[in-house]
Amino acid sequence: MVGDTQTAALIGDDGSIDWMCAPRFDSAACFSALLGDENHGRWLIAPAAGGRAVRRRYRDHTLVLETEFETPEGSVRIIDFMPIRDKTVDVIRIVEGLDGQVPMQMHLTIRFDYGQTIPWVRDIGDALVAVAGPDALVLRTPVETRGAGHSTVAEFTVHRGQRVPFFLAWYPSHEEIPRGVNATWALTRTESWWHKWSKKWTYNGDWPEAVQRSTITLKALTYAPTGGIVAAPTTSLPEWIGSVRNWDYRFCWLRDATFTLLALIHAGYEDEASAWRQWLLRAAAGEPTDLQIMYGPAGERRLTEWEVPWLPGYEGSKPVRVGNAASEQFQLDVYGEVADALYQSRRGAIAENDVNAWDLGVALMEFLEDAWKRPDEGIWEVRGPRQHFTHSKVMAWVAFDRAVRMVEDYGEEGDEPTASHWRALRDEVHSEVCAKAYDADRKTFVQSYGSSNLDAALLMMPLVGFLPATDERMQGTVEAIQRDLTIDGFVRRYTTETSVDGLPPGEGVFLPCTFWLVDNLALMGRTDEARSLFERLIGLVNDVGLLAEEYDPAAKRQLGNFPQAFTHVALVNSACNLSRVTGPAHHRGRA
Repeated sequence: MVGDTQTAALIGDDGSIDWMCAPRFDSAACFSALLGDENHGRWLIAPAAGGRAVRRRYRDHTLVLETEFETPEGSVRIIDFMPIRDKTVDVIRIVEGLDGQVPMQMHLTIRFDYGQTIPWVRDIGDALVAVAGPDALVLRTPVETRGAGHSTVAEFTVHRGQRVPFFLAWYPSHEEIPRGVNATWALTRTESWWHKWSKKWTYNGDWPEAVQRSTITLKALTYAPTGGIVAAPTTSLPEWIGSVRNWDYRFCWLRDATFTLLALIHAGYEDEASAWRQWLLRAAAGEPTDLQIMYGPAGERRLTEWEVPWLPGYEGSKPVRVGNAASEQFQLDVYGEVADALYQSRRGAIAENDVNAWDLGVALMEFLEDAWKRPDEGIWEVRGPRQHFTHSKVMAWVAFDRAVRMVEDYGEEGDEPTASHWRALRDEVHSEVCAKAYDADRKTFVQSYGSSNLDAALLMMPLVGFLPATDERMQGTVEAIQRDLTIDGFVRRYTTETSVDGLPPGEGVFLPCTFWLVDNLALMGRTDEARSLFERLIGLVNDVGLLAEEYDPAAKRQLGNFPQAFTHVALVNSACNLSRVTGPAHHRGRA
């Protein structure tokens, strides 16, 4: 992935950009080969003989990608990056000869609107311009290009020490064609920007390379104008190959709020944490009854879901979806996440006394007084019947608990009667969960009231302070999850064969949940076991350090949208928990 903190492009190890949306993460894609084939849009630059890269890496502390190929004629490097946004969406690719003389090829197939729209392409001066409706792309390069069908191609040879630049920019079609830039100057400027940003990093613990790559990835997934952080830059990468579990993740989830906030604070990025908090306050503004679980990068509420019939899906995994109907669900846990984020930001000194935040918190608590008793769709956004999910009730407890702690730590004398009321509600929720969600015979908490199913979300209970990890009920729950919900030591969310989510069975193990298991083991004092599992997890990263949401232990491949912010946040937090006496799990809990 390369990005400009407003959108991103995904590049395969064959030298092809197979996915890019412009001008935002959630805009329509102009390259959609990732969910179809080359006819749905891609931009390939590679040796004429084809083949896969022998090495890929990011330049230190940056999002500048280097891809190296070796051929019988010599070796070549492609440097890919997106300059931090000025006005247009720029992608620059520099082909650098390392040895010998390597014949190269370029294939540019532009298909706006998720692979559907073929643009009008013409030469204007030294530029190749493609226009369709509101979208336009301009290509500039010293290499001679020609049309081939509905694509633009080129053949050229790169010699040792030679650099051949390609500059592609998206811009609104009604505006003037943007001028080109010097590729070397743009590369230096982009590297300098990332180096300056990376110097803010204050993490001082084990696994620094994995942690820094994760924080850079989180920055890349930030929509800079608002501070919102999208879950992933992709849609419809399947959670199981050939399944219908294909969702659009190019939005900002409230449930990620506190995890992300603490990850940024512990990595030293208080400005980003503050911007994320401000995004949260704006997105959550309004009636508590209207609170959504996710919003667009700028806080948009309408995320209508529809299917893209002309795209066959990743490895045939249909349907391809745009938008996310889960945005219309009722999920109790987001109220706890918002309340906790407000409390943790105050505790983490990134926010002073904020009347607006306090008023929002009070409004949420007033709504939750009765709402916590309702069934909901739960953390996993099930598309089956609503249930009394245990994790949802736990997060309702978190909401009341953080409201109480806000008064206890930062309130005024006149706030105590309100805090006393919230304290009683907190205790009521706690008692109900322990009475209705704990199976004493099996010595484990269960997924929902009256259910016999397990759920990896139960691992959150110690991480938010509901119960200590050393409590025998939590120890029994962890043992049950390790016994019944793991594959090769990695944690599944729940058993999909139960049809609890209203979908056909089958999905990979869930990487964030496995990091939560790491945190639980650490809090239990099983440090060696926790560290061993953590190292297995970071061993799953791809060749440039990126992780998706899920993993198939049998096929040994990542699954789901990619790269996944939730997973990289969990990686940072677990590394902090294992490296420090008081990591994020201690901040959210009572340890």
